Amino acid sequence: MRIDFWKALTNGSARGVLHAWNGETFEHTPWREVAADAHTMAAGLRAAGVRPGTRVATILTNTPQTVRGLLAVWLAGGAVASLPLPTRGQSVENYGHQVSALAGGLEPAVLLVDDWLTSMVPADLTSQVPVLGWSALREGGAAPIEPSPPGPEEIAFIQYSSGSTSVPKGCALTTRAIEEQLAIILHLTGGRPGNDTVASWLPLSHDMGMFGCLLYSWAYDFDFVLSTPERFGMAPRSWFRDMSEYQATMTAGTSTAVYLAARAQGRAELPRELRLRAAVIGAERVEWQTLTAATEKFRPYGLTDTAFQPAYGMAEATLAVTGKPWAQAPVSRVFDGAALVDGKVMEVEEDHPRATRLVSNGVALPGVEVRAGDTGEDGLVSEIMVASPSLAQGYYNDPARTAARFTDGWLHTDDLGFLLDGELYVVGRADDMISVGGRKIYAGEIEAAVGSLEQVRKGCAALVDLGGAAGSRLVLMMEAQGKPQDYAPIADSAAAVARERSGVALAACLFLPRGTLPKTPSGKIQHYRCRAMLEDGSLEPLATVEY
Repeated sequence: MRIDFWKALTNGSARGVLHAWNGETFEHTPWREVAADAHTMAAGLRAAGVRPGTRVATILTNTPQTVRGLLAVWLAGGAVASLPLPTRGQSVENYGHQVSALAGGLEPAVLLVDDWLTSMVPADLTSQVPVLGWSALREGGAAPIEPSPPGPEEIAFIQYSSGSTSVPKGCALTTRAIEEQLAIILHLTGGRPGNDTVASWLPLSHDMGMFGCLLYSWAYDFDFVLSTPERFGMAPRSWFRDMSEYQATMTAGTSTAVYLAARAQGRAELPRELRLRAAVIGAERVEWQTLTAATEKFRPYGLTDTAFQPAYGMAEATLAVTGKPWAQAPVSRVFDGAALVDGKVMEVEEDHPRATRLVSNGVALPGVEVRAGDTGEDGLVSEIMVASPSLAQGYYNDPARTAARFTDGWLHTDDLGFLLDGELYVVGRADDMISVGGRKIYAGEIEAAVGSLEQVRKGCAALVDLGGAAGSRLVLMMEAQGKPQDYAPIADSAAAVARERSGVALAACLFLPRGTLPKTPSGKIQHYRCRAMLEDGSLEPLATVEY
């Protein structure tokens, strides 16, 4: 069910409500009132120089004002350029240089941020472009304007990645691509226009939070419960509590977030039974043990075996590419991990010494084609390629990277995986492959196993090869659970995991302070920044264990 995006967002008869966390409580505003506020702000943007075809740089946080300002930019005719938020371990100075460089390539009419952030914008950027807080758009009593949002084939949104494997790049999305993606998500989640409630804490600067939750809810007139990443980080159990309280039927998140929410729940009670039909899980490797444990944890509150929906997607496709049908239970299979690294798919028994369990990321969604490599043959590990009606035009103002990734209607994802019985299994990224002694290992396999150790924080392990001419030198960076007195036993356990999983020896284990391992806002390890920080000596580990 494809909709007219702009009509849907400005629907004066909409019945849905935005429940947005303001730092202390939820504000409750009908979508029709949100749209009316956006019209007022659009007049302020037009007075600030925004015209059809201009670009408006934004730093999107999960505030009520941000939601209104997003539509205001479109009504004024601008294309929203979502700049990345600061990532874990990134210095203020480094972030300032990054934002300034990205804004320079955009040549925006204005930069919009939360009011409290205006004073923190780097001076060299404020000298290039006017910087305004969202509330400034309500001032001055500008005359109402005739809305002129981007046309179907015009760029409406430039989604800058947070750079998990390289410097951020801006995916240029047209209005039509967004419309197509929202229809894809409706199919994926079994959505019922006007009759669902979506809950999310995911950052609006990330495609899952923006398209998969906010715009999906707004366009199809769902109630939307908008929390924040900061609130989830401080109280992970708030995610399922919100879904219980507001009777949410759909949500989205990462495997690590599910683990944290289930662990934090403990023996606490939920206020009401869950009505959750679809919980789309992606953005990182999905762990089978996490899904099964969380299902059992919340089963007493009505969570079903079919609720979790492993999926695969990316900003270059607006969002979703494959997904588990919403009414079916997730599927996993056990493979020979060493064979996968060699490009061969071999199913084995669970007690096999090299067994690794992969969760299926589902089937190709309507209108989407997926193939692994040039042949599309089942059972071979190779690069995943995607053709979709919601593909980006390319990377904004970056023809070289566009030409390298977008060819003849297909996106080269740089992800590795295979098709088996029509379902996609993602092994990892090509960037995460490390060559050791003439053979390849997959860093993500070791990281996931180490992250499952009781003494290591979930999702907080990164394997980096610092080798040069003398050969490989594998360094494992970790954040320990709690405050251990002795780090050596934890390092020994991690080294044993690396040997057992991939037959490799670690050169060193570095233990970092909590919250310093470089990650994107959605939780992906930034391997290129890990390597850079190791090489430039900017890390201050709590402990180092050499081998």
